[in-house]
Amino acid sequence: MRGAFRIATLRGIPIRVHYSFLLVLPFLAYLFGQAFRSAAEAADVPPERLTGSPLLWGLGLAVALFLSVLVHELAHSFYALRKGGQVSDITLLMIGGVSRITRMPEGSRQEALMALAGPLTSLALGALFLGAYVGLAGARSFNLRFAVFYLGNLNVFLGLFNLLPAFPMDGGRVLRAVLTGRLGRVRATQVAGMVGKGFALLFGVVGLFGGNFILLLIAFFVFMGAEAESREVLMQSLLNRVHVRELMAPRTAAVEATDSLEEVATRMQAERRRALPVVEDGHVVGLVTLAAVRQVPAPRRSQVRVRAVALPVPLLTPESTAWEALREMGQRRLPQLPVVQEDMLVGTVTQDDVMRGLELRELEDTNLRGPWGLGPREHQSPT
Repeated sequence: MRGAFRIATLRGIPIRVHYSFLLVLPFLAYLFGQAFRSAAEAADVPPERLTGSPLLWGLGLAVALFLSVLVHELAHSFYALRKGGQVSDITLLMIGGVSRITRMPEGSRQEALMALAGPLTSLALGALFLGAYVGLAGARSFNLRFAVFYLGNLNVFLGLFNLLPAFPMDGGRVLRAVLTGRLGRVRATQVAGMVGKGFALLFGVVGLFGGNFILLLIAFFVFMGAEAESREVLMQSLLNRVHVRELMAPRTAAVEATDSLEEVATRMQAERRRALPVVEDGHVVGLVTLAAVRQVPAPRRSQVRVRAVALPVPLLTPESTAWEALREMGQRRLPQLPVVQEDMLVGTVTQDDVMRGLELRELEDTNLRGPWGLGPREHQSPT
């Protein structure tokens, strides 16, 4: 995700922090600091017996909130990995966290369980911390009692809030999984998305009249997330019915791994290409991009071989779906991918090729339904 930097890696999953998180952190610290006295009274702890200023406690609680969000997202990701999914990264944003799961576990039941893994982990953490708070009753460590009380309540709130059926939150994903068997994935996503937008409008009204800026932000991101998810699932449905052979350009021009980058630059200029497949002993071994060539200073390009900058790429076949092609290009940020058949290069497919195929498929579906959107509706099986 753009605007994010990596802070750690767990089980091969990059953990990133978006710059918006750094912007909202002082604001959250201020809000928590303002509520410091009432929170201490709720924990049955004398505020004057706590060490440190309210603002310092507010900062600590804001960081604790985002650490709780990170644990919540890790629960989703670890479950996905255990069930055969793929996770690109986890990013902490100003309103929470996002796990980018590039391949979901198979079946709507596994999707529902993966969605539940986060809230259940948060609720379990909340119960653990609140249990520790009860166990510390009568103890003179006021700082520890206040900390575990607040952490317990934060995690309980996080778990319960995410169980709301407001797609694309966890509860909304569970709702979609439940509806998929009866309505198909596309229609189930549309229904769950409408419910999510309804909750977003409710959050927005409450936040507006209550002067709650955070709730207004949540409302905005829930609404936009529901719209984006609905669009993506519809696009996936359409592109899964299109094969790469229908979109690819029959380009078999490639460069050898032993060629110099100077030769590649000349080829790219002459053929107006942003990327070229790389072959070695007749087999496709990667892709060299215009961006990779530009990173090498022009005087050195005659000395650098293509294999030094070639990117490893998945090899599509003519029978691969357009969705697989778009997903791989998007995940790897590549302008195109080679297409092979019987270990021979037969063409290339670009993001523009896929989007053109999407537009044509949408036009075809519109014509089949007629001017009023009538006609047979495809029923999608759970994926």
